[in-house]
Amino acid sequence: MPSVLERIKKIQSDISQQQTDFAISPKIIAVSKTFPLEHIKPLVDLGHIHFGENKVQEAEHKWTTIKKENKNLKIHMLGKLQTNKVKKAISIFDFIHSVDNKKLAEILKKYEHELNKKLSYFIQVNFADEKQKSGLPASDVFSFYEYCKNDLKLNVIGLMCFPPFGVDPTNFFKEAYQLNQKIGLKELSMGMSNDYLQAIKLGSTYVRVGSAIFGERKSNE
Repeated sequence: MPSVLERIKKIQSDISQQQTDFAISPKIIAVSKTFPLEHIKPLVDLGHIHFGENKVQEAEHKWTTIKKENKNLKIHMLGKLQTNKVKKAISIFDFIHSVDNKKLAEILKKYEHELNKKLSYFIQVNFADEKQKSGLPASDVFSFYEYCKNDLKLNVIGLMCFPPFGVDPTNFFKEAYQLNQKIGLKELSMGMSNDYLQAIKLGSTYVRVGSAIFGERKSNE
């Protein structure tokens, strides 16, 4: 069975060979949720920087100490963020990919100021209007971005999306890229283990890859 290091190098090679129309060097977020630090540590030692988690408490337990030892690490909050967890999230994360409502945005701003720390944010968009998923409808994104940028002064760097499972994500990726461009954002968070090459081909700058690096986990990516 390939090791974690062999898998990440294979992914890096596949990405470097991917022909795109975009002059980008996409960043790989190694989705390390549910995996213990000893399983992840070889990537840290290799110099990999970007790691993704879904739960604040798990991230705090796993990354607090090692981040003090390695200032280059960037930890991404990929899951839904509850407002009562925002203060801890601000202290441990560098990127949050799941901003999708004014209340959350306002509390993020409050604790940025209190903790004197600026994060980078993605606005999560629910392009398929799936009721079970978080994210703003595409029609509400521009006004929400303007509110976050102009009223709250949050550093929104791009959009994020989760296309529906079991369908061709092409049209959703295209829609995300077009809306991102229309707003004028530079970064785009889309693509996971099963479709990251397709996402990169359609303009993604951050891909969220878990099982293809760390192996299968009990819960879904």
